[in-house]
Amino acid sequence: MATKRKSEIRKAYLLNKYVIITPGRAKRPRDIKEQTVIERTSPCVLCPEKLAAYAKEHKGYIKEKIKDKKGDWQVVSVDNVFPAVTLNNDKAYGVQEVIVETPHHSRELANLSDQQVELVLRMYARRTQAISRNENIDYILCLKNQGSKSGATIVHAHSQIFATHILPPDVHEELMAAQSYQVKHHSCAYCDIIKKEMAGERKIYEDKYVAAFAPYASEYHYEAWLFTKRHLDNITELNDQEFRALAHVYKIILKKLQILDLSFNCFLHQVVTHRDQHFYLKIQPRDSVWAGVELGSGLVINSVSPEVAAKYYRE
Repeated sequence: MATKRKSEIRKAYLLNKYVIITPGRAKRPRDIKEQTVIERTSPCVLCPEKLAAYAKEHKGYIKEKIKDKKGDWQVVSVDNVFPAVTLNNDKAYGVQEVIVETPHHSRELANLSDQQVELVLRMYARRTQAISRNENIDYILCLKNQGSKSGATIVHAHSQIFATHILPPDVHEELMAAQSYQVKHHSCAYCDIIKKEMAGERKIYEDKYVAAFAPYASEYHYEAWLFTKRHLDNITELNDQEFRALAHVYKIILKKLQILDLSFNCFLHQVVTHRDQHFYLKIQPRDSVWAGVELGSGLVINSVSPEVAAKYYRE
């Protein structure tokens, strides 16, 4: 008879956060079944015809396009029509944009080619570079919500840009921790983490340019982190080979999540600039629901160990 694996409390690499990995809880009784279901209830505002019509009526709505050889756009960035922050509001200062990842309404990012996924990443870089010219902006978040459990409200494949003058506390804490590690060890914390994880069972993927793994203290089922091996400050510094490699492994993860039918949130870990920052991309599926323990204590319970998650991605 197989030995039941015991629960284990794990601390995050740098942040003062703890996760209880509980493999046995995955088999606990459940009489509730949730599904990731999204159904369009009105005409799509992100399809090419609607975008073009809205752009005619609102000057400056379209921020930037990446076009194919025929001159048709493949990825486009537009103003968020319902922003939480704006440049004309000192009480909630910032920028919000929507990146439409494809002109095709019925295609998810996982179903696009590696080249098209790369164009989406390149648009992240273009908009990060453009928005960072505003000296009042300290934080630029490139993010993607996919599926009803992720907070997505539109079916058409898209990402978002959220930029503000406020540096979120968790981001600030992580940067300070990385800086302290640098002073103590004379090396980048995440460069060292990458080396360690590429030699262990949490490794998902590795090539000359990028590395992917399931983090040691994963807060979400099937969580994955994607790094450039080169120590880069933010996405604007990626070279052509790194863009291609990141797009390739990103799509591998997306296809695997599609098989599981999981909603997910994805975002870039970067501030405008910080010498001890190591750029990476986080993918956090929304299969698990934070309940009383998580909300009451701050301790996260995860019943899918990162070792199991990494094995699934590798297969």
